[in-house]
Amino acid sequence: MAQSVGIKDVARAAGVSVGTVSNVINRPDSVATETRARVLSAIDRLGYVRSESARQLRAGRSRIMGLLVLDMGNPFFVDVARGAERAAREDGLGVMVCNSAQSASEEAEYLSLFAEQRVRGVLLTPTDASGRNIDSFRRHGIPFVLVDRVAEGTTECSVSVDDVAGGALAVRHLVDAGHRSIAYVSGPPGLNQVRDRRTGALHALAEAGLGPEHLRELPTERLDVAAGRDAGARLLGLADRPTAVFCANDLLALGVLQAMYAAGITVPDDLAIVGYDDIEFAAAAAVPLTSVRQPAVTMGALAAELLLEETEAETTGKRHEHRRVVLQPELVVRRSSLAAR
Repeated sequence: MAQSVGIKDVARAAGVSVGTVSNVINRPDSVATETRARVLSAIDRLGYVRSESARQLRAGRSRIMGLLVLDMGNPFFVDVARGAERAAREDGLGVMVCNSAQSASEEAEYLSLFAEQRVRGVLLTPTDASGRNIDSFRRHGIPFVLVDRVAEGTTECSVSVDDVAGGALAVRHLVDAGHRSIAYVSGPPGLNQVRDRRTGALHALAEAGLGPEHLRELPTERLDVAAGRDAGARLLGLADRPTAVFCANDLLALGVLQAMYAAGITVPDDLAIVGYDDIEFAAAAAVPLTSVRQPAVTMGALAAELLLEETEAETTGKRHEHRRVVLQPELVVRRSSLAAR
């Protein structure tokens, strides 16, 4: 393995001190033109690249922002990352994206990694329902903002969508279409988003004078297409099969759609389906999917901006007021839910 070139090698090749090389890199105007040219020539000839991590440690400020999400296989979180990266880049920062895979232990490992790397701050969609991981990370004094989650029981900033309103939008639409027996493919029950969307669904039923027995919940261990197919198979096995299904995200809904297609069940004539997130694949499905749209890119950008505000306030000594930003969802109606019962 080739040995890396250090600042001492450059100084030796240029016949100057280490301090002069440092000045050429960081304060070039303070060095005489001829000396500067000699140092730059040595840098180019040796292929020297300065250690950004070492520079950041000396300065005490990283140029990296951490982003930890539930599942980078979900296009929703890809859009969140896009928004965060855009805002971070405008401030001269990069984003280290990590995937907890909905695992509390992996979440803890990545938060430890962020602490070791002394990142500027962290954008976090937590998976640990107990809050222990957040409590442990808070001891490091690194600012963080919760994304796609209301900051319940914490004082930190958060950016989320009103999932109770979103769940109500989905089920109100199905009730208005004539459905009275609805399944909820819900995902892991420990996730706040899953619970809030169910609460909204029950609110919509109550508005229509329908009790909670009109919503049959089918929990899944994960929020992916495979889990949706499994839920679809369970749905097909019900003797009194509901006429409509609301899924906690679009990946689950696409899985249910696949299961229905394989079984010869027509969507929406035999079963109406509504998803959540409105990912790009929703409109491109074999039967275009009705979905509750979340402004994912906006969510990521706003979260990054809040984090940057907080880190800048720490540097300048200004007071930072933690904020909870709650965005509103929107129902996008497509063919998967248009047949009335």
